Amino acid sequence: MEQHRTITVEGRSVHYRDEGREHTRTLVLLHGFLQSLDVWSLYVLSYMNSVRVITIDLPGHGLTETFCDVHTMDFMAKTVKAVLNEAGVDQCVMVGHSMGGYVALSFADKYPFALRGLGLINSHPLADNEEHRRQREDVCRQVSANRAAFILGFVSSLFDSSRRAALSKDIKDLQDQCLLTTAASIMAAQHGMAERPSRVQTLAKLDVPTLFVYGKNDPRIPIEIALGAALVAKRPEILLLENVAHMAFIEEREYLKPRLLDFVERCYS
Repeated sequence: MEQHRTITVEGRSVHYRDEGREHTRTLVLLHGFLQSLDVWSLYVLSYMNSVRVITIDLPGHGLTETFCDVHTMDFMAKTVKAVLNEAGVDQCVMVGHSMGGYVALSFADKYPFALRGLGLINSHPLADNEEHRRQREDVCRQVSANRAAFILGFVSSLFDSSRRAALSKDIKDLQDQCLLTTAASIMAAQHGMAERPSRVQTLAKLDVPTLFVYGKNDPRIPIEIALGAALVAKRPEILLLENVAHMAFIEEREYLKPRLLDFVERCYS
């Protein structure tokens, strides 16, 4: 794969990769909290001969700099749009995992004309309630006390307990990737997620195919919330996966890779 490309947004560098530029169909993959564009590497390698694939280090993640104390989902979405403008992409299928899904929903709210399809993996359109906001403040306190210990424990907890031994290398690789995230960036993302509004009406108005991927054992998204959110969409497709927690695209990578590619093809058909 090619080296990172960079653009400057508000005086800071944003890193991204752009593979398969000879293709007319474009897939944009947005990583989750603590992660980087590298989390999609195996997907990119599988897809780059069939579609154009753009992956982005969201603000404060990977090699992209931290901009401020609060990285709102709207700001992250504007950063994604700046990358697509630089790349000359007018329309795409956008798929986001967890926090990346929140960013994709903000993008859908601001730039619906730029989407051919939307995919949410372990993500949903609801705003944080008071309990969730308190949990985010607790995360910030844990990070202030011991950033590395928080990251190591947090990443492991994202995987279904029955799969952790088999996925130990994936978990270790992800922990190493996430350890690059600074305390300031972690807090900026947590504060941004706490402030995000509901995007239920965005989903209800969006007239493109929408794919929802959920794990039945996801401790962060109860099944009733997942299914209720999905049924708001005009053109939903739902994948509900057994023995999967919050990292569906890693826990069931070989199952999801062809299905995401099929989804892109349907969105462009």
